[in-house]
Amino acid sequence: MSASNITTNHPDAFLLIGIPGLEHLHIWISIPFCFAYTLALLGNCTLLFIIQGDAALHEPMYLFLAMLAVIDLVLSSTTLPQMLAIFWFRDREINFYTCLVQMFFLHSFSIMESAELLAMAFDCYVAICKPLHYTTVLTGQLITRIGMAAIAQAVTLMTPLPFLLRRFHYCWGPVIAHCYCEHMAVVRLASGDTRFNNIYGIAVAMFTVVLDLLFVILSYIFILRAVLQLASQEARYKAFGTCVSHIGAILSTYTPVVISSVMHCVAHRAAPHVHILLAIFYLLFPPMVNPIIYGFKTKQIRDHVLSLFWRKDV
Repeated sequence: MSASNITTNHPDAFLLIGIPGLEHLHIWISIPFCFAYTLALLGNCTLLFIIQGDAALHEPMYLFLAMLAVIDLVLSSTTLPQMLAIFWFRDREINFYTCLVQMFFLHSFSIMESAELLAMAFDCYVAICKPLHYTTVLTGQLITRIGMAAIAQAVTLMTPLPFLLRRFHYCWGPVIAHCYCEHMAVVRLASGDTRFNNIYGIAVAMFTVVLDLLFVILSYIFILRAVLQLASQEARYKAFGTCVSHIGAILSTYTPVVISSVMHCVAHRAAPHVHILLAIFYLLFPPMVNPIIYGFKTKQIRDHVLSLFWRKDV
């Protein structure tokens, strides 16, 4: 097998074993994963179709939502087809460079998703705290710059990883105890001093996800203060309702991250499949539920979805 041919610093290929300890349940585990992935594809593609097709929805809130839908599509499609191939066909071999590309896209788009949620928090802040300046602040040019900045940040931070991993010898074998190529799972196979990779991975997570989350929380402190200063209760409900969908997206994205982090701290001796299932939950849950949240809570999108399925004859 080519996975055992280690004539250079690295093997020709890695072997992904899936979910260690639950190999006998791979077929059954694949059913909810396939269902969730199908929902994510349908939901996000429907959102993009609706937003692209209606000029009235070419506003900052919906443009940010379209960016989030694209990120969720790429993020889930980077890993789920590979996982299903392992579960259904036992196709466990992945080329070394393909593994690095998968890892790059996985972590890059995770960073982009975090940045996009921060951008959407900024959109809510301007809409509620600076409503008279909304159209002058959130121009098309600024939205484009925000999107390009998110891409540039992710690419800049993740580009070093493949080059750092190429320099290692992989004397511990080519078997990755995971369903996809995750940075730390690959680093564990490397021999030599991997401290820089470990520190770099933690630093990137702190710089992106943690910092973005802090700014999101700060935005909502200002939003809450502005909402509480409104005169009528009806105006408060209406203003806060503007951000309900975004709050749902934040919870769907960051809750799995927090749970996984807590599990690594308090239950580091838990079975490996527990941590892997949590990691998969993080990749699948937001892309699946975000279109449902926005479709249910946003009237314009909800009306478009209903018109697609219950279009009346004129």
